[in-house]
Amino acid sequence: MKARRWLVISTVCMFVVAVMAIVSPAHAQEAAAGPPQGGLVKLKLELPHPMFNGTPKNINSLNLEKAETTRDPIMVPADVTNVALNKPVTSSDKAPIIGELEQVTDGDKEGADGSFVELGPGLQWVQIDLGAEHEIFAIAVWHYHSEARVYHDMVVQTADDADFIDNVQTVFNNDHDNSSGLGVGKDKEYIETKEGRPMDAKGVKGRYVRLYSKGSTSNDMNHCIEVEVYGRP
Repeated sequence: MKARRWLVISTVCMFVVAVMAIVSPAHAQEAAAGPPQGGLVKLKLELPHPMFNGTPKNINSLNLEKAETTRDPIMVPADVTNVALNKPVTSSDKAPIIGELEQVTDGDKEGADGSFVELGPGLQWVQIDLGAEHEIFAIAVWHYHSEARVYHDMVVQTADDADFIDNVQTVFNNDHDNSSGLGVGKDKEYIETKEGRPMDAKGVKGRYVRLYSKGSTSNDMNHCIEVEVYGRP
């Protein structure tokens, strides 16, 4: 009986050792991989002061996100910075009606008069030259937050060249019916507030960032207060 008992114990021990030999390398490889270089953190934006309170006026939109929508946090490497700050800006409207194009990247996100650029009606865009190719992990835009409104056909793209021919990547597109000819977008329209709209760019590489819009629920004009691009060279 003792011999049989020792045989059973010996067999069990051999089985445990064999299982550990198979599992251990996997655990060792996982530990060696560790967290992403630099780590990932939640994108935190410095927000401007609120410009309006209360319930927004009635807004008609066939593609509006629900008021109770909770967006997932955008995770970015810990070492990203706003690489758009004070970078040169161009536009489809060569003579803005109000303001100067450099206001788009001057760091002022307040919604008061004199803090925004107004472009003409129809489809318009502002474009930022980052000066070199960057890894872009998030883009945030404030169009106008002195009142609740929705901007239409908002499309955000990156590219390697100023003419947006090479390596064009779409980060955001809420043009649900392709009325602007840039493709059908799956994103929702949203009500402008001091929160702006941060967008997950997922590390796309590019030098230029272009942001389109096509008027709003308030009027046909296009506005931009500030654009921030979080990335690294």
